[in-house]
Amino acid sequence: MNNMQTKFAGVFEALKSTFGYKNVMQTPRVTKVVVSVGTGKVDDKAKIALIQDRLARITGQQAAPRQAKKSIASFKLRQGDIIGYQVTLRGERMRSFLDKLVHVALPQTRDFRGLKTTALDDMGNITLGIKEHTIFPETHDEELKNVFGLAITIVTTAKSKEEAEALLRHIGLPLQKAE
Repeated sequence: MNNMQTKFAGVFEALKSTFGYKNVMQTPRVTKVVVSVGTGKVDDKAKIALIQDRLARITGQQAAPRQAKKSIASFKLRQGDIIGYQVTLRGERMRSFLDKLVHVALPQTRDFRGLKTTALDDMGNITLGIKEHTIFPETHDEELKNVFGLAITIVTTAKSKEEAEALLRHIGLPLQKAE
């Protein structure tokens, strides 16, 4: 068992006294991690291929295209146009990605002082915005002209912000202290 599996396994013992859980099934858990990149209206096929390749390298899974849900004339956007790519991670890939995110990628972020707890929503999910994909070790050696940002959403089964914050702190996500 790797470090992240050990942290996931001990969630019940760590949180049962705080929240009064009587059963293991009551404890919140991370169900999936969604990594997405918006390409907008990029027409350069080489750049789109690069984004797909880098996203597949970072996550270990092929990216699925996302289409525009409706047309917006002022953006010259038509319904069905591909405007981004998304990867949904579950199980072992999710745990290894979270381990890489917490222990390798986030510490390489410039001026990183922890994630804000205000990023947690009322349903217990957190979304992180990463400005440069080059913080991941798989893309460390590339030139800096094709840098893109990505969004990482960690979806949990927590019923409240407090439960989600306790879960995410326990698995090692570097959250800032509450004000």
